[in-house]
Amino acid sequence: MKEFWKRYFPVLPVLLVLWGAMFSHSCANTSQAPTGGRKDTIPPVIVKMNPRPYVLGVPLTGAKFVFTFNEYFKVSNPRNIFLSPPQKTLPKYRIRGKNLIVSFEEPLAENTTYTLNFYGALQDNNENNPYPGYSFVFSTGDSIDSLYMTGSVQDCSTLDPVKEATVLLYETQDDSAVFKQLPFAATKTDEWGYFCFRNIPDKPFRIYAVQDQNNNNLYDPDTEQIAFIDSLVRPVNVIRDSVYELTFFDMKDTVACRDRKTEYELSMFRETPSRQFIKNSGRMNERSAFISFNARNAHIDTMWIAGISPDRLITQINLERDSLEMWINDQRPIPDTVTLFVNYLKTDTTGVLSGFTEEIKLGNQNPRKVERFVKEDIKHTDTICVFKLVAEPKKIEQDGFVLEFENPIINAWFDSIKFVSINPRNQEEDLPFTYSRDTLDVRKYSIKPEGTIQLGYGYHMKIPQGVFRDINNHWNDSTEVTVSLPAEVSLSTLQLAAKNVAHKYIIELLDERRTSVERSYIITEDATLTFPYIQPGKYYIRITEDLNGNSYVDSGNLLEHQMPERVKYLKINDNPLLDIPAMSFIDQTVDLQELF
Repeated sequence: MKEFWKRYFPVLPVLLVLWGAMFSHSCANTSQAPTGGRKDTIPPVIVKMNPRPYVLGVPLTGAKFVFTFNEYFKVSNPRNIFLSPPQKTLPKYRIRGKNLIVSFEEPLAENTTYTLNFYGALQDNNENNPYPGYSFVFSTGDSIDSLYMTGSVQDCSTLDPVKEATVLLYETQDDSAVFKQLPFAATKTDEWGYFCFRNIPDKPFRIYAVQDQNNNNLYDPDTEQIAFIDSLVRPVNVIRDSVYELTFFDMKDTVACRDRKTEYELSMFRETPSRQFIKNSGRMNERSAFISFNARNAHIDTMWIAGISPDRLITQINLERDSLEMWINDQRPIPDTVTLFVNYLKTDTTGVLSGFTEEIKLGNQNPRKVERFVKEDIKHTDTICVFKLVAEPKKIEQDGFVLEFENPIINAWFDSIKFVSINPRNQEEDLPFTYSRDTLDVRKYSIKPEGTIQLGYGYHMKIPQGVFRDINNHWNDSTEVTVSLPAEVSLSTLQLAAKNVAHKYIIELLDERRTSVERSYIITEDATLTFPYIQPGKYYIRITEDLNGNSYVDSGNLLEHQMPERVKYLKINDNPLLDIPAMSFIDQTVDLQELF
């Protein structure tokens, strides 16, 4: 049946037109207004080709190919009229009536099998029905290569398919070739991230995929993402008419597209820069500044500001160690321009990290004028210790009340904070609490009530005036925040038992659109994780293999042969989308060794 449809689908539109003509009325029905007829949903079909497919001995210059369609059409995406092996310039095309005429500006190579692909390039004129695609094969020699190879490209983090990625094959094993020379063969991924190299020889290759934004069939690391397989690949499958994967599919046919077998799976990522230097710096206000590095994991030996005692400098670096903030804890007036010295490991001209002391001038973008201030010019926030207090009901037992200051504080009296619980009968009870400073942000604290958090209860925190003093010698205003834990009986709980935990993993519960992290955990050993207060709906469980234990997802590096850290979605009955009904308790187990 598949062979029948593949063979006769191209002539189906013509038969339908003839059938309609045979049985149409010879006279118009004047009793009703004319209608536009049924909407055309059939894409264009090639009815003639000149020369025929698999033609041999095509001349190296002046070659021209004519494709005649059964209806008028337009080219919707010229970059998808794609020649493999590619040339420096895209194929030229022109439309004459129902004919598509393709030619090439550069000479073809001797004794080479070429494929001219039309995936996602054409539409009909009237209803914009997309032409599913076709691969026209020809050779400048006396034979046609007969092997094929399939695969898919996905985003390394979301696992979404990457469409219209350019997949490249190289005969050379030099990884730098992808930066500077055209590949042996190239193809494009479809909307499902699927690709197929057709009519290639029996040779070992290096395989890469890039988001080729400038259509040069090369990798431009400053602007593009890349995927690769860190081993040689070799085609083994022979092209036959019966091969399911060689068919061009309707991209809306989910079942058919997913049924295609793939030999290789490539994960696309934005490469981690390897050259280390200070990329940017600046002053945020009178007493704070920042520096950012080109690459992660900056190694800083010492840093100081001229004229400022080293013990007056508060610093913090982010998790990736590529950005650093600093504050001057000194009540004396700070000059409009200060000089920062940073001694760190910088990449030299030979590409080696070596110690270097960099001098940076940091000017205040908004210097405070010496003249007298008009009363209206001074805002209330200019004279107080500014902070925000946030509590999310669904995460209160994990994150607590989050207290975040605009500037680091130098004095704090946490025992002055009042924390009470309010039961459903509106009765209050003082609660003991604990507090801790965030390990990555010196301005952020978590305050958690001791004991069990109870559904339907409210939790109230009051911070009196004058409890905190920041580096500007400003004191805080008072504030109060109340949160109520959900009391809805429709809420559900997911309990996930993770076993065979060999190293660190990041486990996250995502919403159906994967735009919001409902809750996350980091584990280093077997554990049972609880995800409470879940609204009925669909969710994903994303698990990241954090091999180096740095608590974030590491990208890859091509020249260092470093692959991005692996991400998986937990699948139940081969479905990654977890449907959680109302009022349910779901107990699930995941074997991480088996998953990865």
